[in-house]
Amino acid sequence: MRGKMRAKKIKETNPMSVKKGEAVFCYCIMLIICLIALFPILWVFISSFKADLLAEPGFSLPSSIHADGYVRVFTKLGIGTYFMNSFICATLGTMISITMLSMAAYVVARFKFPGRGLITAAFMATMFVPPSALTFPIYNLVKRFNLFNTRTGLVFVYACIGIAISFMVIRNYFAIIPTELDEAARIDGCTYWQNFARVILPIARPGIMTAAILNWLQLWNEFYWSSLLIIDRSKMTVPAILSQFTTSFRTDYNGLLSAIVVIIIPPIVIFCLFSKYFIEALSGGAVKG
Repeated sequence: MRGKMRAKKIKETNPMSVKKGEAVFCYCIMLIICLIALFPILWVFISSFKADLLAEPGFSLPSSIHADGYVRVFTKLGIGTYFMNSFICATLGTMISITMLSMAAYVVARFKFPGRGLITAAFMATMFVPPSALTFPIYNLVKRFNLFNTRTGLVFVYACIGIAISFMVIRNYFAIIPTELDEAARIDGCTYWQNFARVILPIARPGIMTAAILNWLQLWNEFYWSSLLIIDRSKMTVPAILSQFTTSFRTDYNGLLSAIVVIIIPPIVIFCLFSKYFIEALSGGAVKG
C-alpha cells in the first residue's frame, strides 16, 4: 500500500506528466506566435510574384505568376557585387568587434579591480545613444582619415555597432566558467594570455559564436551608415538595393519585393547553420559552475 502511494506521489510530481490538454494549448500558442512572426515573410514572398501590387493588394495569391523582378535582380542589378560588399564589411566588422570585446569581457568577468562596474556601464551606455546623435562626429572623423566612400571606413564603423549586446553576451558566458580553471592554469605555468587563448576561449566558444552571429545579422541589415558613408554604387551594400526600385514618380513593387526575398535568404541560412551555438550558449548559461 505504501509503495503504491509513493509511486502515485512520484507520478503526480513528475514534470513530464503534463496533461494532454495543457500540451495542446502550449503547442497552439507556439503555432500562433510562429504564424505571426512568419506572416510578413510569407506575404512578401507571395507578393513578389504579382505583376502589380497595387492592382492585387492584400494577402491573396497572384492571378498570374510574374518572375520579372527576380530576373532583374540577378541580371541587370548586379546583386553579386552588393552581396560581396555586405559580406566583406559585415564579416570584417564582426571579427574586429568580437575580438576586442572578447578580450575586454574576459578582463571584466574574470578579474576584480576598481572601476570594473564603470567599464560595464560604459559599454551598456552605447545602447542608448541613437545613430543620429553620432552622425556628424563619425562623418567628420571618417572624412579626416580619408576613409569616406571606402569599405575600410565602413568596416571600422561596423566594428563599433552593437557592442553593448555582444559585450554582455560574452561577459555573462565568461562569468559562468569556474574560476578553478584559472587557478589550475596558473599552477601549470600558463600566463594570462595563454589562459585566455587555450583555456577560456575554447570553453566560451558557444557564447562568442552567439554574439558574433547576432552582430553579423545586424550588420547585414544595416542601412543608415552604409548609405551615409558610401556613395559609389559599386561599393554599396545589400540594403542599398532597395533604393534602386523607387523613383520620384513610381515604385517597382515587383522588383522591390523580389530583392527583399533575395536579401533575407543569407541571414536565414546563416542562422540555420549556426543555430546549435545558440542552444549550447543557453544550456551552458543555465547552470553556473
